[in-house]
Order: sequence, then C-alpha cells, then structure tokens
Amino acid sequence: MKNSQDQLNLLRQIGSNKNKSQRDLAKEMGFSLGKLNYCLKRLNEKGLVKIKNFKKNPNKLNYVYLLTPKGINEKTKLTINFMKRKMKEYDELKKEIERKN
Repeated sequence: MKNSQDQLNLLRQIGSNKNKSQRDLAKEMGFSLGKLNYCLKRLNEKGLVKIKNFKKNPNKLNYVYLLTPKGINEKTKLTINFMKRKMKEYDELKKEIERKN
C-alpha cells in the first residue's frame, strides 16, 4: 500500500472487526472491492495480516482477517507517526494563529 494513512486505517479496521467481510471493510474504508482485495493481499505478503478461511455455514466459505504480531507492531508504529504528524500540524497552526494575533 502506498498510503500509510490507508494502511493504518485498514489495520485498525482489521484489529477491531475480525469478522467483517471484504465488502463490509471496503464500504467502511471507502475503497472499491478490488482495491481492498489488493491491499489485503499486500498486507498478507508483508506478514502483517493472516487470512484464514472458515465455514460460517455449510453453504458458504468466509474469511477471517487477523493482525499478526508484526501487524500489531506496524499498526503501533504508524499510529505513533500519525500522532507526531498531527502534533506538528497543531504546533504549526498554533504558531500561525499567534502570529496573526
């Protein structure tokens, strides 16, 4: 995934909603189903997400998306970087407001 914010948001969604379908995740993320599928495959290839299938009922095969320990660490790093960016933005806005007053 190119966008670290999208990656962070998807890791958060997976971490909090293990039983969501790809369609549900795509809708919540504002992604097309194809984009979400691509992103999940990349996260899986990086070892951040484990994709397991299970039978929800006899007629339907579903998948469960789980964060791996590496995925949890990556989510933590991305969250820290996100918070640093937001704090920097806050400080810059605060300085700009002070200059205008």
